[in-house]
Amino acid sequence: MEAKAVAKHIRIAPRKIRIVVDLIRGKDAAEALAILKFTPKVGSRVVEKTLRSAMANAEHNNDMNIDNLYVSEIFVDQDATMKRIHPRSRGQAFKILKHSSHLTVVVKERA
Repeated sequence: MEAKAVAKHIRIAPRKIRIVVDLIRGKDAAEALAILKFTPKVGSRVVEKTLRSAMANAEHNNDMNIDNLYVSEIFVDQDATMKRIHPRSRGQAFKILKHSSHLTVVVKERA
């Protein structure tokens, strides 16, 4: 039995969120929330919100016990990249790439 939550079109680069995601993979849900609360990264707020959503889905939709949940799968995929141009001197233009990502959190119940 598993429950999952997906956050799409997050305007943070995937490599920045993966740093936070690697901290909580395989941990108990309560421990993962404690880690995310004190992690000073910009992606920790989004990951925490998605983890709480997955826990709520597990409790509400599948009648799972929140105390026995753990993060079984968590991964970040790349979304579309917005391309912008920054004008420079002598008619040049530098590219600015604004990356975004999708986050998927899957929680399961320990036996």
